[in-house]
Amino acid sequence: MSTKHTESFELALRASRKIGKLAKEEINELLLRLADAAEASIDVILLENQKDLDQMDISDPKYDRLKLTKSRIESIASDIRNVAALPSPLGRILSGELLPNGLKIKKVSVPFGVIGIIFEARPNVTFDVFSLCIKSGNAVVLKGGSDAVHSNEVIAEVIRRVLKASGNDENALILLPPTREATTALLQARGYVDLIIPRGSQALIDYVRQNAKIPVIETGAGICHTYFDAEGDKEIGRIVIHNAKTRRVSVCNSLDCLVIHRSRIRDLPYLVGLMEQNNVEIFADPDSFQVLLGKYPEHLLHPAVEESFGTEFLSYKMAVKTVSSLEEALEHIAKYGSKHSEAIISANRDTLDEFLLSVDAAAVFANASTAFTDGAQFGLGAEIGISTQKLHARGPMALQEITTYKWIVEGEGQVRE
Repeated sequence: MSTKHTESFELALRASRKIGKLAKEEINELLLRLADAAEASIDVILLENQKDLDQMDISDPKYDRLKLTKSRIESIASDIRNVAALPSPLGRILSGELLPNGLKIKKVSVPFGVIGIIFEARPNVTFDVFSLCIKSGNAVVLKGGSDAVHSNEVIAEVIRRVLKASGNDENALILLPPTREATTALLQARGYVDLIIPRGSQALIDYVRQNAKIPVIETGAGICHTYFDAEGDKEIGRIVIHNAKTRRVSVCNSLDCLVIHRSRIRDLPYLVGLMEQNNVEIFADPDSFQVLLGKYPEHLLHPAVEESFGTEFLSYKMAVKTVSSLEEALEHIAKYGSKHSEAIISANRDTLDEFLLSVDAAAVFANASTAFTDGAQFGLGAEIGISTQKLHARGPMALQEITTYKWIVEGEGQVRE
């Protein structure tokens, strides 16, 4: 680890000890100031963001994630204010009791300390992550990608300026340079950083998991399916499938593969009929391809190959798989899914219950769009990412999920035999 990065980690560690002692009211006031500063800085942020956009092909699926607009920054500021209004996740008594020996013991929520976030072309993450981390008493070390270097730098500057102006340690936010060396240093920063959260592609998540010497919570990659059952309502299916695919294609909860029961394959052209208006390319298996041939635009219809399944498209593309039973649908999802979000369209209660029970994913939907996998939509206020693992946190990670706990034991001179 280079001396330069070690010094940055030390600064974040010192800042975390100060941030963890701030009163709830001080944190909320800081967040409100930050929201105002974000709106006041819209012009300069957009100017720097355009520099990044100019270096990216507009057809790149990451382009939409990278792009900031006036309305998006205003929405970010609104989200920051919402975080300020949320109850503090700190100091919650998770459990407590009086032991027979007179000891008072309780489990209390506390900050992690320093959280490291590695992310790709999503500059909004800088604002989002900081607001959640500061609300939960954590300092944060950010490592963004080179695609968003100008955007990240100007946003980090705004945040650090607000920290300093409010009398707080500006090193509660550290932005590392967009280099591989910085990534390696962060993944090896034992003793300084308490938790690493990668946000981005499966390749990024795999790299972090394989190289980190610090605990990791995996978030981001979402290979999402919707299964249209033999007893699915085609009106519900038509609108849910369209929304899951097209609402925002560059996010991790968007639909990648429609799985359809063979007995309903004649309804497939109707189910995907709204996709044409969005120019969605469909990669169909042999059975579904034959049904769609002549009923879906020829230039948007392609035969599926093995790589069509298990792919997170992040664009206006979608696979279709035909199955003969619920069991076959479950097997397909188990093989190709990423344990993020899965959905079923069915009017059969027993089938719904079997699907909801059997699918191994962080969020499972019945007759609803996977686009709802989001911290705000779940009533959590905001999120730092969608965890696809099972330890500590699963699904949308909000304020409570970026705290840990300690045991506090009070006595009156008790000693153990």
